[in-house]
Amino acid sequence: MIAITLPYPPSVNTYWRHVIIGKSTRTLISAKGREYKRSVAHACAASGVAGRRLTGRLAVTLTACAPDRRARDIDNVTKATLDALTEAGLWLDDEQIDRLVIERGPVTKGGEMQVTVEVVQ
Repeated sequence: MIAITLPYPPSVNTYWRHVIIGKSTRTLISAKGREYKRSVAHACAASGVAGRRLTGRLAVTLTACAPDRRARDIDNVTKATLDALTEAGLWLDDEQIDRLVIERGPVTKGGEMQVTVEVVQ
């Protein structure tokens, strides 16, 4: 099992931005989203799990410890977290995840995301 603590992710509402180029609209990762990916890559490197490239089927538990008591939709924190871990090389692709548990943890100064990953097959 792998356990790692990451910074609290941006909401999916701020992770993306939409830009108009000519007559088409493109969806891009926002500056906040790109900074989050860099922070996760740094945390993974510091904990020695960057580039592990886990294979097989995975079970992932996310414990979202918000930075304050504002109301938040718990499902808005998964996309940025899983995409950032994929880019950091913890696993090959988040398609490998067969079981995903998201739970609310205690309010934590600055916020954090506690992640555990187990290979199940």
